[in-house]
Amino acid sequence: MATNRTFTMIKPDATQENHIGGILSMIEEGGFRIVSLKKVLLTPERAGKFYEVHKERPFYQDLVKYMSSGPIVAAILEKDNAVADFRTLIGATNPAQAAEGTIRKKYAKSIEANAVHGSDSDENAQIEGDFFFSADEKF
Repeated sequence: MATNRTFTMIKPDATQENHIGGILSMIEEGGFRIVSLKKVLLTPERAGKFYEVHKERPFYQDLVKYMSSGPIVAAILEKDNAVADFRTLIGATNPAQAAEGTIRKKYAKSIEANAVHGSDSDENAQIEGDFFFSADEKF
């Protein structure tokens, strides 16, 4: 059963290129309500913990290095059918294959520097939101 919340993270490439406002505008224009929001700099250890599921993958170390290379913006979003609708709004992982009007089509530089993360399931949205926000921060 779909829930009405999802998690997103604006990645270091997009924050360093000053795209936070543009991305947040697209999110709100897409009908999402921003429930919780914070800008943080992940340590390599914290980034490694977040992406622990990929620890055995060959790209893990590069991913951890990239995600701790600059600030990220973490957010919990709310909308009916939030996870699926947000995945549509962000577009394909490869910005060259992303549909026009999607966040990644507009702001991503590459498959690796793809501007935003979006939870892929209701379960992961809960886990990822809990990673960044305590219960009293999730309005």
